[in-house]
Amino acid sequence: MLKPLIVIPARGGSKGVPGKNIKLLNGKPLIHYTIEAAQGVFENQYIYVSTDSIAIKQVVEETGLKIPFLRPEYLATDTANSRDVLLHALEQFELVNHIEPDVIILLQPTSPFRNQKHIKEALKLYSNDIDMVVSVKETSANPYYVLFEEDDNKFLKKSKDSNVLRRQDLPKVWELNGAIYIINPKSIKDKLIGEFKKVVKYQMDDVTSIDIDTPLDWEFAEFIARKNSF
Repeated sequence: MLKPLIVIPARGGSKGVPGKNIKLLNGKPLIHYTIEAAQGVFENQYIYVSTDSIAIKQVVEETGLKIPFLRPEYLATDTANSRDVLLHALEQFELVNHIEPDVIILLQPTSPFRNQKHIKEALKLYSNDIDMVVSVKETSANPYYVLFEEDDNKFLKKSKDSNVLRRQDLPKVWELNGAIYIINPKSIKDKLIGEFKKVVKYQMDDVTSIDIDTPLDWEFAEFIARKNSF
């Protein structure tokens, strides 16, 4: 039987959209969308919300989850990285539950339209001989076609060379959407996420890939949530 650790990171000091993790999106705290998606797949004992904020803790516990301890201050800064947060969560999880998880599932609360169906489908792609399954969408900014860099003379050149003339003939390029990361615990202990080599994609569509980082992202998410009754 799978022993998972689900980590939902929710720092209190968000700057793009202040207080966004508990801000109401279509009448519901943003973080509740992700918690409810996780609860649709896993028991509460496996779900850990990593936060440094008392306010977030109180909103999270409305869902029935318990947060037995807050994230330490050194993991609540702008420079704290996901790997350190995951390793701290892993350490605390093993300490409290006396088990080593088989897999770590990172679910960011800024992806409100990722649901339990997506999590279940992504989990089917995971095996313990890979580093990670990660959710993606097909990028609209294809580096073979619309992305350019400046050369030494300040002239634009394509980011990736290609002789293809039609956009539809270009190789597909995938963009991480930030919704789901299913990680091998051994891999995260041994190396940085950016150093993973055995990574499998789980594709999502543009709407369910919405990731809230700016006020404009929030306005668009609010529109989608109201239109689709999320």
